[in-house]
Formats: sequence, structure tokens, C-alpha cells
Amino acid sequence: MVNASEFVGDFKQESVLEKLFPVREQESPVSLVRIASHVHEFTQVLPAVSWLKERGYMVGLNLMQIAECQESEVEFLAKEATGYPIDVLYFADSMGSMKPGKISEVVSWLRREWSGALGIHTHDNLGLALSNTMRSIQDGVSWVDSTVTGMGRGPGNSITEELAIEISDLRGVQPNMIPLMALIRQHFKPMQQHYGWGKNPYYYLAGKYGIHPTYIQQMLSDSRYSEEDVIAVIEHLRVEGGKKFSLNTLDAARHFYKGSPEGSWSPVDLFSGREVLLLGTGPGVEKHRTAIEQYIHSNKPLVLALNTQSAIDAELINVRVACHPVRLLADCEAHTKLPQPLITPYSMLPKDVQEALGEKEIYDFGLSVKADAFEFSKKYCTVPSLLVMAYAFAICATGSALRILLAGFDGYDGLDPRNEEMNNIVLNYRESCSKVPLLAITPSRYDVDKISIYGSLK
Repeated sequence: MVNASEFVGDFKQESVLEKLFPVREQESPVSLVRIASHVHEFTQVLPAVSWLKERGYMVGLNLMQIAECQESEVEFLAKEATGYPIDVLYFADSMGSMKPGKISEVVSWLRREWSGALGIHTHDNLGLALSNTMRSIQDGVSWVDSTVTGMGRGPGNSITEELAIEISDLRGVQPNMIPLMALIRQHFKPMQQHYGWGKNPYYYLAGKYGIHPTYIQQMLSDSRYSEEDVIAVIEHLRVEGGKKFSLNTLDAARHFYKGSPEGSWSPVDLFSGREVLLLGTGPGVEKHRTAIEQYIHSNKPLVLALNTQSAIDAELINVRVACHPVRLLADCEAHTKLPQPLITPYSMLPKDVQEALGEKEIYDFGLSVKADAFEFSKKYCTVPSLLVMAYAFAICATGSALRILLAGFDGYDGLDPRNEEMNNIVLNYRESCSKVPLLAITPSRYDVDKISIYGSLK
């Protein structure tokens, strides 16, 4: 398999082919070459077919992302293909978004101009890779792809062991599955457990909305992306479009908020001159609960809790803070039952989140996201990340708090990359213009000044 992009560009196509295929088929370990082509590359790459055929290779041409093509476009491409010695014309359900009825429709379009062998390459986002493959066989497709255990990028492909059973049934023969199952047990299952291919709800949503599966693969391999991050990115790409993968698009999608960041509330009246005890979600809060509660009773700090953190007596918490729209939607019911006011960029939230918060007492403080930056305005802030920790720091700084005491900011075990991301927020904050210091009072992996909750905090 080779990408058409290898042959398309401001260079001589033949010179690239000679580098990739320096010998004729008889001297090569490769006998079949399949060229994976996007629609816009199709006609440009066709001469490569003739070059390869002259050197003895069988040639397949894979038309990718065909689900996005119009009927007339498919017919035109099929007609163009007839002028070249292609052994099999493939089409690929690249996004895993097609259903059996669509498969039949595409085959009928191709058949109006192409009478040669047809092939199909399916992806299993919707769990339909096998059904789509079997429908294509009923419609006359004679080349079908599959992989053992569905091994492939993201949700994977049609599963060889299932397809073998179905094709054997079509032929009226009994399949001998023992060698294949032994291979799976010995080699493929351990690899699948290690690398994690196979469908899941995220790939299902990507297939449903025509989103490139690499977005999902990239997020699932990056521990910085929580469940709410992944769902929010999928929703962003559903609206904005995600058929072509781009790291820049992924990064932008993670920030979610758009429009004017201006809120309607300023934290100055609540925070000015106050010592703030910020409760994180780490186990340190529960572990040191008694000492923390005693400190609150004795010193009367303003207690600010992240999200729905409830590891101490709820009556000791003055106010809560949350900013991630998907996390907010997931926590809406809990927030409506909690008595504390909620600081959040309310006017920037999606309508469904606003409605779900109902009659909750809200302090609307806006935010925008800018890499490596902390900036403080009267009714909004600019933060380097949408993590609620960064938003909370900015609220305290904007409100001219006396200092921020951190409890439950333990950090993550080992070399978890989230440690670096969180610590970068701490470092960005310390380098900002804020004069409100940070002080961890329970154990923390982050680069902040530390003192024990059991020692003197004066």
C-alpha cells in the first residue's frame, strides 16, 4: 500500500516510482501494489498505474473517503479509471461512517462506468465493517479486506475470523478455524491488549459524524485528555468539521470557548484581601481532612472547591468553580443540589448547559485561552489551559486575594504527562503579573512553596 500523495506534487512522478520500486515484479518481494488516493489526487496518480503494470506488478487503486462523494463524482472517477490497466478498483469507508445501503449505492454508481474487479476496505467505527463487507459481496465486489482481530488504526477493520466464517458459509464449506484461533491466542490478543485497537463509543461517534479516526486515536493515547475533553472535541469537530486530521485543529478544539470572554461578575468583592483555601481533587484532601477542617474553623479562609469536590464537610465550602463545558454538563445535577454559588463562564456556555444549571446561583466570570499566558481583567481572565485549576488561580488573582493555599494538588504517579501540564500552569502563573502567592499545605509534586498543614501557616 502506498499513498497517492507520494506521486503527486511538483516533481517527476517517474523518479519517485523508480525509488520506491527499483526492480521489476519478478525480482521484488511485492507482487501487488495498492495506491490509496483521495478524490483530488485520483486523476493525477493514474499514470503511475501504467508505469507499475509495465514492470509486472498487479495494481489496485483505492478511492478513499468515498462516503463524501456525490453520485456524478463517483461516476466520473470510475470512467477515468477505465482508461488505465487497473486490476482492481477499491473504495474505502475511511471514516467508518457508511451503512450497508450506502455500500450498495456506491457499488451501483461505480458499475455504471467500471466493469472490472471491485474491492472494498471497511472500518468498524459503527460496528458495521463485517455487514458492509458482506453486503458488498452480495453486490458483486470480489476483493474484500480484513485483519486478524480487526487489527488496524483506531476501531480497526473487518475481522478476518468473522469474515472467514461468513464466506465459508456462502461457499457451503466448513472452515478450519483452529490454526487461526491459535494464532490469535498466541500473538494477536496480547498485542490487542497492549495497543488497544478496536471499537469503542468514541470511535462510534467519530464514524457517526464523519470525523477522522486519528483525532480519537491521538486523544486516547494522550492522558491529558479526560473523558469530557474527548467528548467536547468530538462535539466541536461535529460542528466545525473534522474529515481531515490536523494537530492544530485538535489543539484548537480542546479550548472549546469562542466569542467575547466578558462576564458579568467581578471577584473583587468576594476575594479582595481574603486568604483562599483552594480544594483540589487529589487524595490529599481526604487524607488530611481533619487538619484542613480544623484550619478552616480556626482561620476562616474563603474556601473555594474545584468542580464537585466534596471530601470535607460541605458546610465549610463557600463557593465552587468549574469551567469545562462537558464536565459541567455531566455535573449539572450535582451542582444544582450543592448549596454553594458556582463561579463559571456562564454567558459563554452552550445553551443546554445553561438550561441544565437551572436556578443555580451563578457568578459569571469569563475566560479565554492563550498558550502560556495568564492575564487578569475585571470580569474575565486569560489562562493557558481550560483546566479548572488555571481558571481558579486567575479568579483569585483578579479578585486580589491575599494568598492561595492549595490542598489536594497531589500530582500524578510516576511519569504521567499530566504532571508536566499541571506544573506548567503553576510556572506560568508564577511568571505572571499576579502578586497573589501560591502555598501548598498538603503534599504536592508541583513547583510551589510548601508548608505542612500541621505546621505554622502564618
